[in-house]
Amino acid sequence: MADPCLQIIFYEDRNFQGRSYECDTDCADMNPHFSRCNSIRVEGGCWVLYERPNYSGYQYVLTRGEYPEYQHWMGYNDTIRSCRTFSYTSGGPYRMRIYDRPDFQGQMMEFTDDCESVQDRFRSRDIYSCHIMEGYWTFYEHPSYKGRQYFMRPGEYRKFGDWGAMCATTGSFRRITDF
Repeated sequence: MADPCLQIIFYEDRNFQGRSYECDTDCADMNPHFSRCNSIRVEGGCWVLYERPNYSGYQYVLTRGEYPEYQHWMGYNDTIRSCRTFSYTSGGPYRMRIYDRPDFQGQMMEFTDDCESVQDRFRSRDIYSCHIMEGYWTFYEHPSYKGRQYFMRPGEYRKFGDWGAMCATTGSFRRITDF
């Protein structure tokens, strides 16, 4: 049975207009439900949206709120083809280690809070491996939480490709705290 506290509504047009689709669970292929997505309301839960079916392509992490056009969730276009929900019941703590070499080698730094500029705090924008010990995080391609997003759940990421990135460059990251 689906969790009644989880709900996301996708709209084909901007400003919550046009045909809509309500979802309360993971969906690997949204093609049958709508042709494009220009606005979203997250009524409950935390969601990862994907540009392609079967949870692949660009990722967008959304928490409760209204997103009247795709630029508000930093979307590159109006294409959403799959989604997953996730939960983190304790609301903290958050802890991770980043490394400037694959396989947890090289310079390491531990974080428990958001980082608006990896370059400023880590002295490099390149994160080659990462160990998420506690909490859920979002990595961003550019500083100030901009660009492509990567959803990071607890676990070991031995190389940047393990979290879906095509290069090691990471501009910022933050904790997902809106549960």
